[in-house]
Amino acid sequence: MSFISEREHAVSAQFDGASAAEAYAASHDDGASAHFSRTRIALVERFLQAVRGGSLLDVGCGPGMMVRDVQKSRPGEFRITALDRSQAMVDACIRNAGEGSDVRATVGRVEQLPFEDGEFDVVIAMGILEYTDVPVALAEITRVTRPGGLVLVTMLNPRSPYRFVQFRLFWPLLRTLRRLEALRGVPPEHRHGRVEPGIRLHSERRLRDMFAGAGLEARESAYFDATLLVPPLDRYLPRTNGELARATPNHGWREALSTAYLLAAHKPAG
Repeated sequence: MSFISEREHAVSAQFDGASAAEAYAASHDDGASAHFSRTRIALVERFLQAVRGGSLLDVGCGPGMMVRDVQKSRPGEFRITALDRSQAMVDACIRNAGEGSDVRATVGRVEQLPFEDGEFDVVIAMGILEYTDVPVALAEITRVTRPGGLVLVTMLNPRSPYRFVQFRLFWPLLRTLRRLEALRGVPPEHRHGRVEPGIRLHSERRLRDMFAGAGLEARESAYFDATLLVPPLDRYLPRTNGELARATPNHGWREALSTAYLLAAHKPAG
């Protein structure tokens, strides 16, 4: 199975359908993923403080958590466009934006963005590059960003103990259990939880190289969601939304323990 077809399967299995979209949104508001999601959004907000406003594209918007937050924290300052490959996610984003919102939401893919060259002052891509051919995705993001514009992307941190256990131990164990359950005739809905295939992680150094290849100038980075927990302990010992939720970038040992990082870049003006 090719990487792209694995990604298609992963996205279709996880995010298509209204119930899947709502469940995804709920998990980020109240669940094992809530701390991660809130910290990530707070960190993006911190970087957006340097931007007065303008046109903003949220690529891979999901059910619109980031869109909802920007509307609340910066009312009327950004003309927001949201894009996701799932119609269910786009519909959920529109609902979460609320009645009377002027958010433009559309179905599309980051590898072939349906927008004009230099259309956006800010492009945000949270949790989407892991599923893509990154150089192709970044080339498209660069194309639709105006000269001098800001690009913010997040990436899961492949160097963290959390991700090592998740990808190398926990998910392989779940895959094995699911195969055994399938052989025993256990219905799919009663098998162990889903495993996300088609994900590839990149270190900050590697991602900076790909930014440069796409014509972006990578600048500041910030690591976030530091934890000593590993899967599945994080499901039973949830973290509180304390200091880290205010999105203070991590340094040193906290950087090594962070489950993800943000990389900010600008498109050269000339």
